[in-house]
Amino acid sequence: MKKADIYILGTVVILLLPFLIFPILLAGYRSFNQGYPYLASFIKFAILATFGESLGLRIRTGKYLQSGFGLIPRAIVWGFLGISIKMAFVIFGEGGPLLLKTLGIRFPYDHPADVLRQAAFSWIKLLSAFTVGITLNLFFAPVFMAAHRITDMHIQETGGTLKGFFTPIRVRKYFHEMDWDSFWNFVLKKTIPFFWIPAQTLNFMLPEEFRILVAAFYSIILGVLLSFASLMAMKKM
Repeated sequence: MKKADIYILGTVVILLLPFLIFPILLAGYRSFNQGYPYLASFIKFAILATFGESLGLRIRTGKYLQSGFGLIPRAIVWGFLGISIKMAFVIFGEGGPLLLKTLGIRFPYDHPADVLRQAAFSWIKLLSAFTVGITLNLFFAPVFMAAHRITDMHIQETGGTLKGFFTPIRVRKYFHEMDWDSFWNFVLKKTIPFFWIPAQTLNFMLPEEFRILVAAFYSIILGVLLSFASLMAMKKM
């Protein structure tokens, strides 16, 4: 373990430990989530998902940062992606259970999505969470992932600079240059059914105030998994 790893680990512990020790901080977190849900989503993803990418870089190269990585541009992108994820959670979190109701599933509540707000486990809650996981990842995730890849290509092409980031994004160019084969065969065919659908099903079984936070942590886990997959692929070459 390098000194940088110790510093990073220490920083994470220092930032998270107070929330476990002081209940007032956890209460403040919940209050902020309720009062400013989209701003909270921006902050969570800007910090956690960007950290996930930096951690992935550490696994691949041995460094948390390197020239052209574009830490600030990536944080900005992830912040706005976090807002879009919050919007999707609202749409599919409400719509998934409603879809089941239109298919003839009977709910013990007038509003079907209320089943996901109950603390107790039930099979109808699990079915509703699974439906949210499927619809969210089939209808939202592919567009989300493609948009993220395009912004990644833009950051790389502009050298990771903030000035370059705010230049027009050449979407048509990146569409032609994107590796659609890996996007389909790995990102869509493997990560969605084997990671994202189960992960988001579990997420929607949790209390609503923690779902965006957990989703941001998922991005860290996926970044690590993708980095290990990249290393394994390089060793086979």
